[in-house]
Amino acid sequence: MFDGYDSCSEDTSSSSSSEESEEEVAPLPSNLPIIKNNGQVYTYPDGKSGMATCEMCGMVGVRDAFYSKTKRFCSVSCSRSYSSNSKKASILARLQVTGKPPTKKAKVLQKQPLVAKLAAYAQYQATLQNQAKTKAAVSMEGFSWGNYINSNSFIAAPVTCFKHAPMGTCWGDISENVRVEVPNTDCSLPTKVFWIAGIVKLAGYNALLRYEGFENDPGLDFWCNVCGSDIHPVGWCAASGKPLVPPRTIQHKYTNWKAFLVKRLTGAKTLPPDFSQKVSESMQYPFKPCMRVEVVDKRHLCRTRVAVVESVIGGRLRLVYEESEDRTDDFWCHMHSPLIHHIGWSRSIGHRFKRSDITKKQDGHFDTPPHLFAKVKEVDQSGEWFKEGMKLEAIDPLNLSTICVATIRKVLADGFLMIGIDGSEAADGSDWFCYHATSPSIFPVGFCEINMIELTPPRGYTKLPFKWFDYLRETGSIAAPVKLFNKDVPNHGFRVGMKLEAVDLMEPRLICVATVTRIIHRLLRIHFDGWEEEYDQWVDSSRESQSGSSKQKKKAKSQQYKGHKKMTTLQLKEELIDGEDYNFLQGASDQESNGSANFYIKQEP
Repeated sequence: MFDGYDSCSEDTSSSSSSEESEEEVAPLPSNLPIIKNNGQVYTYPDGKSGMATCEMCGMVGVRDAFYSKTKRFCSVSCSRSYSSNSKKASILARLQVTGKPPTKKAKVLQKQPLVAKLAAYAQYQATLQNQAKTKAAVSMEGFSWGNYINSNSFIAAPVTCFKHAPMGTCWGDISENVRVEVPNTDCSLPTKVFWIAGIVKLAGYNALLRYEGFENDPGLDFWCNVCGSDIHPVGWCAASGKPLVPPRTIQHKYTNWKAFLVKRLTGAKTLPPDFSQKVSESMQYPFKPCMRVEVVDKRHLCRTRVAVVESVIGGRLRLVYEESEDRTDDFWCHMHSPLIHHIGWSRSIGHRFKRSDITKKQDGHFDTPPHLFAKVKEVDQSGEWFKEGMKLEAIDPLNLSTICVATIRKVLADGFLMIGIDGSEAADGSDWFCYHATSPSIFPVGFCEINMIELTPPRGYTKLPFKWFDYLRETGSIAAPVKLFNKDVPNHGFRVGMKLEAVDLMEPRLICVATVTRIIHRLLRIHFDGWEEEYDQWVDSSRESQSGSSKQKKKAKSQQYKGHKKMTTLQLKEELIDGEDYNFLQGASDQESNGSANFYIKQEP
């Protein structure tokens, strides 16, 4: 699934190409109402007014360019601010409420055209958001996944569902009842000591732990990030010279802790010795700051621009458009997103591209190697293939909660297609969006009806309920052949009701608490907890890491389970209360599919 773009942002750059310049569009028939906005021309066949006023900031603009089904707000930010009774209103809206005389800045805003007002408002919102960053960070510290899961008996999506995330392909080592060594917080000793705990429950990377000796008593249960630096396999303390001390609450519960631990730990599973190394390796990303890429232009979806990697966080890239002087014109997406490509990609397939005003690379910037980008499935375009004018259904890139009637507007090379949403297209095609033929975001005619999903008809289409047969006949169009669409359904592991963290693809800098509410084959409908359903988004369930190095692939292949092997004893001695010696026995994993191995504790005879 694509990683979104800001729905409202200032346009501070101009193209050096005459093709991409903001020029007048050829006149359209006079019998159709015409609305111009930022160089785009919108027409409405029903003859109704195409203007709308944002109920949050008061901005007036093209109704179809507004956010959500109701078209009450000019952007997702205004919509959310309104629904949460936020005080973040625009300068013009505040003036209307207070009745104060307009400031110099307000007068300038009122004299400027719509696009300038939108740009100023976007800049104003960005300023407010920057000022609130500290407060937002403090409030987020109050959110606890552990408390949220426990208090509502929710189920979190397991890490194995997220192949693109750290440890997503080697999480089979982690399960309930695995024993680990963690700091003992129930102790009055001045030095840091440890004790053994077992995993009671898993919620993503987080584990609910219970100290050994508490049995069914959850009194001191606590949540811990399994990938954190304070969690270790049993045996780590002995190797590191760290003391194991039972919690003070139960220190007198047993007179012979040695015998208790022997009984509890014999045959139990623990983390593999190289677990922390695996975590570290999974957090290494091939993309680096200063790399140049081609990325979709968030203000003109039909074209790409050059951007530079500013930072890499958890595989997510903060990209800054190359022409941005103050480094604030940015764009967030995952490193495997289909929205980013190597330099020269647009020219190679015939995609529109905004040439940069910068004639040569800035110091330190360099082109990203092509092999780092996610690979798309090769397709054969020589036989029956998609053609211009064919109809299909597609997720609206401007409103990810809807699947709309769409048309193939242009066929590019290497299986890429330019798609337009019927009834909402700009006359110059500047809002067309590029999808690959294998994209999980395009569907054959009838997909929504078969799967009981609401299909959004073309804007202004009055013959409701919408019927594909009638529409194809009226428009003289044909449906794209079903056999050309991607039918692969991965075993993703998601279930309805699972909790997860999801990027808001309309505001991709945000990561939110979310829930899986529907599953249609490989398609997931994501609901953002605490928000209305109109903000839900359709996303693909699987983003396989296809750009990994060949070295990593070979390593994974060599680790696949190939039957029982002779068990080897790892000479790791644990100094428990009286110095009892323990060894660790490596056994065949019960998660053979990912090539991982569990480690079982066995008392040395």
